[in-house]
Amino acid sequence: MEERSAEGTDPPVAGTASASDEGTVIATRALSKRFRGGQLAVDGLDLTVPAGSVFGFLGPNGSGKTTTIRMLMGLIEPTSGTARVLGQPMPRATRAVLPHVGALIEGPALYGFLSGRDNLLRYDAADPTADPRTRRTRVEAALDRVGLTAAAGKKAKAYSLGMKQRLGLAAALLQPRRLLVLDEPTNGLDPQGMREIRSLVRELASDGTTVFLSSHLLDEIEQVCTHAAVMAQGRLITQGPVAELAAGARGRLVVTTPDPGDAARVLKEQGVADLVVTETGVSAEPPDRELAELNAALVTAGVRVRGFGVERASLEDAFVALTGEGFDVAG
Repeated sequence: MEERSAEGTDPPVAGTASASDEGTVIATRALSKRFRGGQLAVDGLDLTVPAGSVFGFLGPNGSGKTTTIRMLMGLIEPTSGTARVLGQPMPRATRAVLPHVGALIEGPALYGFLSGRDNLLRYDAADPTADPRTRRTRVEAALDRVGLTAAAGKKAKAYSLGMKQRLGLAAALLQPRRLLVLDEPTNGLDPQGMREIRSLVRELASDGTTVFLSSHLLDEIEQVCTHAAVMAQGRLITQGPVAELAAGARGRLVVTTPDPGDAARVLKEQGVADLVVTETGVSAEPPDRELAELNAALVTAGVRVRGFGVERASLEDAFVALTGEGFDVAG
């Protein structure tokens, strides 16, 4: 059982938004969640998600991402702090906000004895804002959008994990949404399915939908997201445009050569640290000196240099630099 919110300020009336909400779809201030027993899952989170962005929410196992998402969606109350979604306070404005939000959190809840199509029909019938006259048309369109038309008549209990993920995403897309919240949307998908979901996310963003995406696949985030935030141990480490986060980490000096042993020896003599030797060459932490001098030293020593340069840092490099640890499956 969770503790109740300690937030005491009265929220604005549903349908209103302050000037600070302009251009922001999600905003949290000092948002915290402490569970019974003293576990502090989220600690003073200040998160800002720009409208129209594809926002990646990153963090190692147990970092508080799913707890944060549950608070944003009004599923649990914060212990302290505030959360606003589409300019409205959550969870107080849940009824006003959720009709404009599509969500896939911790996997879809499906009726196994119903077909994929009938599951979507039931989801849509439970939405008081949905027009029953266009229900079947919208269900078929959602099935087609996630590539499940051919399997629409099959019972959900016979679906693979990837197909269930697709069906959950289809449920989130039954109506136009201002915000789409996806928790591990590519879980269980094969590479082709992952590419299709990436393409769909880009398409939704181009149509004006803000996508808030939690994932443990850093390369996926880097390919599809415009902005990102990094969580660790319940606290926000950093947030901002993905390109800027990656730029904040140092790249790697990469030397491609058939003489990796000799190259490593020369680089070490030149004061280069953190050497990694492979069959095709050497990589290292870029030194604070003129790289042309290193290249000249390699050539002078008779090393056959086929490639030489600094590869830009990836989002994974930035994550490791920020958290001091590798990336684990989101929790």
